[in-house]
Amino acid sequence: MNAKVISLVSIGAHPTSGRPRRAEQDARAVELGLQLAGDGLQVLHAGDIAEPALRAYLGMGLEQMHVLEQPAGADALPALTDYLRGAGAQVVLTGSQAETGEGSGMLPFLLAEGLGWPLVVGLAQVESIDGGSALVLQALPRGQRRRLKVRLPFLATVDNAAPKPRQSAYGPARRGVLQPEDVEVVDDGLLAAATLQPAKPRPKRLKVIKAKSGADRMKAATAKASGGGGQVLKGVSAQAGAEAILKLLIEEGVVR
Repeated sequence: MNAKVISLVSIGAHPTSGRPRRAEQDARAVELGLQLAGDGLQVLHAGDIAEPALRAYLGMGLEQMHVLEQPAGADALPALTDYLRGAGAQVVLTGSQAETGEGSGMLPFLLAEGLGWPLVVGLAQVESIDGGSALVLQALPRGQRRRLKVRLPFLATVDNAAPKPRQSAYGPARRGVLQPEDVEVVDDGLLAAATLQPAKPRPKRLKVIKAKSGADRMKAATAKASGGGGQVLKGVSAQAGAEAILKLLIEEGVVR
């Protein structure tokens, strides 16, 4: 495919030890970029060029990586936006959520908004790039796929359904070059004032399956859930509607 592709990468964290590593989804973005552009892929990171974990990406077969040098606590969004606006890229790939720092998952959305580009969420594969558009596959729940036609340039967050990243080799990781880029440093005031804590996933409710055969149990486990306890409110006052919403939120444990 004749397209300029840039993969954005960040510093990940091992789920058990917390040690720095290459981020899993960002590594998939690099793998997908290599399949699309080969040696023409450009990999970009905003942060500390001295971070050893960056060389894990170089070990995937990259000759160099461009690093927008920033200290800890700087806002990466302005630097990335300015760089990509003048880079001439047609496809920008990134993970859906960082494994360190804020980890809010908002960066791709804010970046696409600042550039004025379309955003594809949950990219699994780029099938073709022809003229001014690309044909891509979007990953959906339960293994489903949706084919989308998106205009160039576009930004995409890579899903876990994308190709698994290749292993990082020690030799290429040592030989690869980290190319520094001078950018304007903008302090992230929101991050400085925030208190970070590990995210805690809420437990999911287990449904009781009353099936006798294995086929019935499989069907019940994979069937799409349908709501049956909903209530349609028509012609009620604003006060009554608010009370019904508050009651539901209390029952679901959202508010107390």
